[in-house]
Amino acid sequence: MTQTVDNGQLFQLSTMSSLLDGVFEGAMSYDEIKAFGDFGIGTFEHLDGEMIAFDGEFYRLRGDGTATPLKSEDKTPFCSLTYFKPAVTKTFEHPLNKSAFEAEMKKLMKSENLFYAFRIDGVFKEVSTRTVSYQEKPIPMTEAVKTQPVFHFKNVKGTVLGFWSPAFTQGIAVSGFHLHFIDEERKGGGHVFDYELDHGTLKVDQKTHMSLYTPETKGFLNANLSRKDLEKEIKVTEG
Repeated sequence: MTQTVDNGQLFQLSTMSSLLDGVFEGAMSYDEIKAFGDFGIGTFEHLDGEMIAFDGEFYRLRGDGTATPLKSEDKTPFCSLTYFKPAVTKTFEHPLNKSAFEAEMKKLMKSENLFYAFRIDGVFKEVSTRTVSYQEKPIPMTEAVKTQPVFHFKNVKGTVLGFWSPAFTQGIAVSGFHLHFIDEERKGGGHVFDYELDHGTLKVDQKTHMSLYTPETKGFLNANLSRKDLEKEIKVTEG
């Protein structure tokens, strides 16, 4: 697959609402998605782990606490990718908890109605993550996350990255901040639901538009994407 992608684009494969409905079939391989960016987050076929990508390196974070580089044949049902070209950099020398740091990130945003990619490199007093686990059969994601392993990294050096998506994208994406973490040694990480930064550097890249790819897998074509409890389901799955 040959693609020409501009740096202002945020590419997304499938929708969050399809994951909520249990659509975990792989729709694109690693060799296909890497044409759309060098930075991003996502998950894998059968919900087998969390994806994190930066500096052109893609990793699978699994529930056994491991982080492994992707292989050509690895497939994803859902991911968000971009070419990371930050225009804003800010260094923090003092500790900030999640709510305080999110407030600092918002100060660097022109508007909450736009898309942003974020990267935080530093030392974290704590990062709490969860990692979805392999599902043999399709089940609602709210059920799948009930057995997800939870990890608490203490005084760890690493990278937190992800996206801000506007409120009007809820269900297509996850509105607000959606972040993943990997430690400096590339041994573990996951979907972030809480953290406290000790010190580090934040980089911000505003994106001008989203490109949404809707797959033609059997699961997606037959999915119920009209979620009557959308907000509640996303709150459960995202922590």
